[in-house]
Amino acid sequence: MTRAPLITTDRLTLRHHEMVDMDPFWAFYQSGRAEYVSAPENRTDMYYGFLSEVATWDLLGFGAWAIDLDGQIIGQVSIIHPPHFPEREIGWIMFDGHEGKGYAHEAARAALDWAWDQGMETLVSYIDQSNTRSQTLAKRLGAVLDPNAAKYDEVDVVYRHVPGDAQ
Repeated sequence: MTRAPLITTDRLTLRHHEMVDMDPFWAFYQSGRAEYVSAPENRTDMYYGFLSEVATWDLLGFGAWAIDLDGQIIGQVSIIHPPHFPEREIGWIMFDGHEGKGYAHEAARAALDWAWDQGMETLVSYIDQSNTRSQTLAKRLGAVLDPNAAKYDEVDVVYRHVPGDAQ
C-alpha cells in the first residue's frame, strides 16, 4: 500500500489518513462549513468517498493528506483527479475553529511544492463561485482565474496553479 508522504511545515504535519479521521469528517459534513462541497448523504457514502481519496495514493500516486496540528486533524488538503473532473485538482477543507489562521494556506503551499517536485505542471482548484474565502486563498497561493478551463460543475470557477506561483 502506498501511503501519503509525510510533510511537515512550521506548524503542521500533512499525513496519511487514518480511520479515526472519519468522525471529524462526518462532523464537518454535518456543519455549515460544508456548504460549498458535495456532502455525502450518509456515513456509508462518506466512507466510500474517504477511502477513494486515500486509495488514490496507490492508484495514481497522489491523493489526500490529513492536516494535523499537534496530533489533531484540523482539515484536509488533497490532489485528486476523479473521473468527472476535467483536470487534476488541489483542494482544501478546514474544520470548524481552524479557519482564518493561515493553516489552509500553509498546507496547500506544502502540497503544491510537493506536486511541483513530482513534475506536475499544472493543477486547478474548482471553487464554488460563492465561496469567496477559497477564491481568496487560491489567489494568495498565486493561482489565477482561468475562465477557459473546463469544469464539472457550472457553479464553479476555476483557478489555475503553476510552478512558480506566489508563496
